[in-house]
Amino acid sequence: MTESPNIAPLLEAVERYFTLMYDNDVSQFDRVFAPTAQLHGFRDGELRILPVRDYRALLAAAPSPKSKNAPCLQEILLIDLASPAQALVKVRVRIDVLQYVDYLSYHRIHDVWLITAKSFHVERRHEPVAT
Repeated sequence: MTESPNIAPLLEAVERYFTLMYDNDVSQFDRVFAPTAQLHGFRDGELRILPVRDYRALLAAAPSPKSKNAPCLQEILLIDLASPAQALVKVRVRIDVLQYVDYLSYHRIHDVWLITAKSFHVERRHEPVAT
């Protein structure tokens, strides 16, 4: 019988991602994304490609969903461990009015799970909540 891998550290890394997407606390950014990460996805019919430093700047400049009391939706849809140092995690996350399905490529770097690539898809656009 083979031993099941310990996925708790990976689940903690996914939770850090969810927290970052909700509170935009970029002081935690380097605990979520590797410095070489790339983001790819379609927005408004156009393929967007963002180096991680540009994504960090976008998060830092935008009001957080938390600050707007936006609804929070965070689901893990799939975890695929390729090895003890590589995994793919599919998540659904709502960021303000946009609901995404993200494919997050994780690598365990210096014993920490970090996102090295993010592929995103806008699944749904919600109506803004009146304040």
